[in-house]
Amino acid sequence: MGLNHLTFGTGIIVMSFVAFSGCENESVSDSNAEDAISIAFMKTRVETLASPEMEGRETGSPGEILAARWIEGEFMTLGCTERGDSGAYQTFQYTPHPPMQMHGDSGDVHLGMALVKPITGTNVLVTQSGSDKSKGYGVLAAHYDHLGYGGENSLFRGEPSLHFGADDNASGVATMLDVAGRLADSPMNDDVLYCAFSGEEKGLWGSNHFCEDPTVRLDSIRYMINLDMVGRLRGDTLAVYGTGTSPRWMEILHACNEEGFVLVSSESGVGPSDHTSFYLENIPVLHFFTGQHPDYHRPSDTPEKLNYEGMLAIAKYVERIMRTLDEEPTLEFTPTKDQDEDSTPRFKVTLGVVPDYLFSGEGMRIDGVSEDRPAANAGLQRGDIVVRIDTVSVVDMMSYMTALSLFEAGTISEVEVIRNGEAVSVEVTWD
Repeated sequence: MGLNHLTFGTGIIVMSFVAFSGCENESVSDSNAEDAISIAFMKTRVETLASPEMEGRETGSPGEILAARWIEGEFMTLGCTERGDSGAYQTFQYTPHPPMQMHGDSGDVHLGMALVKPITGTNVLVTQSGSDKSKGYGVLAAHYDHLGYGGENSLFRGEPSLHFGADDNASGVATMLDVAGRLADSPMNDDVLYCAFSGEEKGLWGSNHFCEDPTVRLDSIRYMINLDMVGRLRGDTLAVYGTGTSPRWMEILHACNEEGFVLVSSESGVGPSDHTSFYLENIPVLHFFTGQHPDYHRPSDTPEKLNYEGMLAIAKYVERIMRTLDEEPTLEFTPTKDQDEDSTPRFKVTLGVVPDYLFSGEGMRIDGVSEDRPAANAGLQRGDIVVRIDTVSVVDMMSYMTALSLFEAGTISEVEVIRNGEAVSVEVTWD
């Protein structure tokens, strides 16, 4: 890998190779030196996107526009070609639902009559040209928007506060840019479309709009790889969703896994990120994710908490997968057996925890506990593994969700967890 992709063009923060003079030591291998430089630039890119100047990158905000311009500048330094509706940009508009308001002594809830203005968001779309042997486009995507100063999707309880969004999803953008630099150094046969989507936090607005009004033909897209929250690699466990959307995915994932990741896979092409929009267009997808954490959707999701060495390992893995796909004549799409509306449990209560989606053992491991919610009030802790709720055995995420659909707010249940290898029972009052 060359170093030409590591210069910042129009970015807010400009760095020089002089800053990495330690990498010039002859005792350090070229490979280690390049890795050190890549990690440093990944860190700088995250710090830039998650800086106070970006104001949390909420869709439709000045911070979002500032971030879009910065991302465009980074891609331009790599020799990419603009592929939006206007230069590199594709704008879209959505009108949020009006707020719910309480009226009268009865406490009835009605839709408020206040004027709700449409929100304009901006996708950043660029391409890298392949050779004349190109079979179509490979898509690498990461959303760049976040929550601004909080809002309805924030899990923070307090006054409005800046949500930096370092892992969610400055980590995905920085990793995507690193892959783009690697592919720029040694181009593939296939063309590559890079998508920095906005509106993901609002409900996949940007990727939905792209799939409804694509700037390249959808039938020319061979696959889509999505990077969302890839900055908190713990150990060597990496979640990969969408593995059932092509019969070739698992073979390719294992063949390219030189890093030795322990893969926690899910076949479904449907999930809470932008890969879903492409799956619904019958395009094979993969979604990479390093797991939930207590800082998710809170102001404490800050750059110094990220595992940049892990991000580099994921970037190399994704590059290797894309180069393998470059040699594939075709990539067959297969639909997956997703939970439909009738079979998905309706939650009546909440425990107030963040599940550990990377946990592959029996039960539901708690990765975070929200203050003043049933779990916290009952003394449950991060790391506890829920194995029973009253008479319902919890063996996996689906059985946990089924249990939540069986109880009513205000009632009390016995919850059994495994804590440090021992069974502990507590009483939980549902809300």
